[in-house]
Amino acid sequence: MVSGYGETIVVQGVNIDVAKGEIVVIIGPNGCGKSTLLKTIFGFVRSSSGRIYFKDDDITGAKPFDLVKKGMGFVPQTENVFANLKVMENLEMGGYTIKNPDFDEVFRIFPVLREKKNEKASSLSGGERQMLAMARTMMTRPDLLLMDEPSAGLAPKMVDVMMEKIKEIKNGGSSVLLVEQNAKSALRIADRGYIMVMGKNMFEGKADEILDHKEIGRLYLGKKEEGIKN
Repeated sequence: MVSGYGETIVVQGVNIDVAKGEIVVIIGPNGCGKSTLLKTIFGFVRSSSGRIYFKDDDITGAKPFDLVKKGMGFVPQTENVFANLKVMENLEMGGYTIKNPDFDEVFRIFPVLREKKNEKASSLSGGERQMLAMARTMMTRPDLLLMDEPSAGLAPKMVDVMMEKIKEIKNGGSSVLLVEQNAKSALRIADRGYIMVMGKNMFEGKADEILDHKEIGRLYLGKKEEGIKN
């Protein structure tokens, strides 16, 4: 896949796949094209070459609304909730395409949202807002959930909570394609991972293999030669 903005190419020949029931994480330096890749898959950015397939169907160039109907969801990094609406209203907006929305599952995964369902989203903490963004997207019961930096700006303890919530989402039946700067935390919950550098996927493998890879640890995960064991 090749995509970008105008004449600026950002994603240069990336090839990835996500199997049913997997968490796949994409990591790499800032500005390497990770977020643009997700936006291209979801139809916000048009690809200039290559094909995108979902459930064996060619969805290249498909509109985001159509992709939601096909079973794909996207949680952007920023501006991902309606701040002036209540928590429950946000969830209702997320499930407006569903005839009989089921709130029980999202409240099971995110019980704090049940407690605060009548409060405005603007009153939530950063972690709670991110949970609301995830829950709102989950209202359509997506088969594949794309997530862009869900732990951005969160305290370390909240990062751990967020990763556990992503595992719960997977266990509930949704595959997850995750872009994440907290690489070690993401890899610990993932099945597989890709390393993106300058718009290209430079390495792929099982998550535990990436965590234990000395050179990747040194270059991209902030570790010294001994690899990543802690």
